[in-house]
Amino acid sequence: MELRQWALQALCTVNPEQKVAAVHALRTQSAHISIASKAPAAPSSGMPGRPARPELIHPAKVPRRSPFKPEGLAALLHAIAHIEFNAINLALDAVWRFDAMPHAYYLDWLQVADEEALHFSLLHEHLASLGYAYGDFPAHDNLWAMCEKTAGDITARMALVPRTLEARGLDASPLIQEKLRKVATPAALRAVDILDVILSDEVGHVAVGNRWYRWLCE
Repeated sequence: MELRQWALQALCTVNPEQKVAAVHALRTQSAHISIASKAPAAPSSGMPGRPARPELIHPAKVPRRSPFKPEGLAALLHAIAHIEFNAINLALDAVWRFDAMPHAYYLDWLQVADEEALHFSLLHEHLASLGYAYGDFPAHDNLWAMCEKTAGDITARMALVPRTLEARGLDASPLIQEKLRKVATPAALRAVDILDVILSDEVGHVAVGNRWYRWLCE
């Protein structure tokens, strides 16, 4: 299967674990797969693929909970996992949607998708160790809404998603880690370690966005 078609198929995959597995498989085989210059046709529905839960609500209505309580810590981890799940879809969308880019562009965004899939898996596994799963708490849809707003403009996508939204995450993560260190439970400190992995990778994701934004502006 051609790389962008495979990326679209992964984007439309509903089950999170199957989506993660599809992304990892595509990244592993990407050096041996052709890359088409024209995007495959989008499905009429079912994009992005995501499970029935979590319930998606207005951001202002998402409950705030204290991470000093077990349920609050789980809710925080769930919120970050939801961001990472959406980030997988955003990166896959960048691979399949935009035509006539250099091959390096598609491979860069596939790498981003693969790293976001790892982040989601780490958080999902940690949630499971606490007795929770992805979908147990409500969430919002702001990230994918930004994807839809920039669907027709790759320059806007590169400017707003990796260079703005992900850059905000770089600012927020150390503050979250500081709070989790104050919680100081083994579960909270494990979350700090996971955020170290995420933070390191997100620096690279912002760099990818910057690189392709500059390329588009030249």
